[in-house]
Amino acid sequence: MAAKKKRAPGRVAAQNRKARRDYTITETFEAGIMLTGSEVKSLRLGRASIGESYASEKGGGLYLNNAYIPEYFGSGATSHETRGQRKLLMHRREITKLLGAIQRKGMTLLPLSIYFNKRGIAKVELALAEGKRQHDKRQTVKQRDWDRQKARLIRDKG
Repeated sequence: MAAKKKRAPGRVAAQNRKARRDYTITETFEAGIMLTGSEVKSLRLGRASIGESYASEKGGGLYLNNAYIPEYFGSGATSHETRGQRKLLMHRREITKLLGAIQRKGMTLLPLSIYFNKRGIAKVELALAEGKRQHDKRQTVKQRDWDRQKARLIRDKG
């Protein structure tokens, strides 16, 4: 009998690659997410997209908006909404801290990635972020290029 292949823990289902380029990230948080069975199966296939998604407050809780999780074709008639709101599960103290930062400082709450932890539970890595201006983005690119050149110089001389 063939051995069953195990999935690697912490497997990423979706990533927001533009978030680190367009925003200055001050702090990251981990949150659970309420999903239906067909949403979880679709996430396990790795077909989700969180590029344009964000988290917002509604009724004292946090919700993930505009995250695209496509329909799972094996689910039959009971399917889910592809771009619906999904409730984020966090401790009350963390939620109030995030809501305070969003309302007072004008920051944004972005998902960086959706992944499965060691127990196979879907989690969202949220970032408290502030938008970058165009000149800040250019400065980041300059710094990255300079760091690469320094590494090359050190490697060639060493």
